[in-house]
Amino acid sequence: MKKIAILGSTGSIGTQTLEVVETQKDIEVTALAAGSNIRLLEAQIRQFHPKVACVWREDKAKELAVSVQDLPVHIVSGMEGLIEAATEISAEIVVTALVGMIGIQPTIAAMEAGKDIALANKETLVTAGHIIMPLAKERGVKILPVDSEHSAIFQCLNGENKNKIHKILLTASGGPFRGKTRSELESVQVEEALNHPNWSMGKKITIDSSTMVNKGLEVMEAKWLFGVEMDQVKVVVQPKSVIHSMVEFEDGAVMAQLGTPDMKLPIQYALYYPERRFLPGERLDFWTIGHINFEKPDMVNFPGLLLAYRAGKTGGTLPTVFNAANERAVAKFLNREISYLAITDMIEGAMNGHTVKENPTVEEILEAEAAAYEYIESRW
Repeated sequence: MKKIAILGSTGSIGTQTLEVVETQKDIEVTALAAGSNIRLLEAQIRQFHPKVACVWREDKAKELAVSVQDLPVHIVSGMEGLIEAATEISAEIVVTALVGMIGIQPTIAAMEAGKDIALANKETLVTAGHIIMPLAKERGVKILPVDSEHSAIFQCLNGENKNKIHKILLTASGGPFRGKTRSELESVQVEEALNHPNWSMGKKITIDSSTMVNKGLEVMEAKWLFGVEMDQVKVVVQPKSVIHSMVEFEDGAVMAQLGTPDMKLPIQYALYYPERRFLPGERLDFWTIGHINFEKPDMVNFPGLLLAYRAGKTGGTLPTVFNAANERAVAKFLNREISYLAITDMIEGAMNGHTVKENPTVEEILEAEAAAYEYIESRW
């Protein structure tokens, strides 16, 4: 019986992870953590019987504790609670499906406790990759990517450990506004940006996909996961989301991983690696697909990707500023406080106003995050 903890259990990745657990029936969930959706968390606790459950807000945790007082579950809250959930003693794998930099400290704590990480929290590597990857090596723990693109690369590299990567070809759908100009994007509303053509995801990541910022974060994540330089990661727009990513080796051979746009596949692969198991769902029908088109990414009308390359190449605290400014800007857009194009304007402004600190500690990363938030709030 495999034992796992899930951080972010009420979000898109968390709920789909629990669907995999329900389907496979040989995984025990030992800890759950969520933000504030205590009604769904209570239902998950009653179905999966974790030993520990964390709610970020203390008042919500107290409310949940009353609701589940008939069950033998320990309710905790805040960062200390997240760390307790991440380090639950019997868990072997921690699924980090939290959104944002809140995932850094519990991920580090889990690794220090010897847990393997099924990583769906890209901000952890984007901002603290220089800490996370050496720690994984030191502790002998696996970082198993859950993002569909990084899982695809991971699968393509399986058995290729002696062969050098020449190039990573990171695929992108192009989002709902592929082919649009800046002038056409000026009037974009929240509902339009949330209408992704292929994937069903949470609100924040869906907006990030529309601006191509998400792809920029994935480029930075790939750099750390697979030990390559930023310039070795090339974004390829493939609108049908059939090819999830590719790897080009030194001899020119290109390996690709294909599949339907279903996040349960990379989730299940991470949980059972290196074993593959039957997964219910649709299969690719190549006769229906007919053809697959490829395009270059548009970094003029979607400058978020260009800014990400700049942040990743510079390194230090600049990726943190890129990420933090985007988080705050997306929140403002979802609250209808700013225009769609202001999202990348905010990111660029925060990056231009930042003095980079090299090889930052976790504390310095969090300070850079706070400074980026302060910059955004003071100017917009």
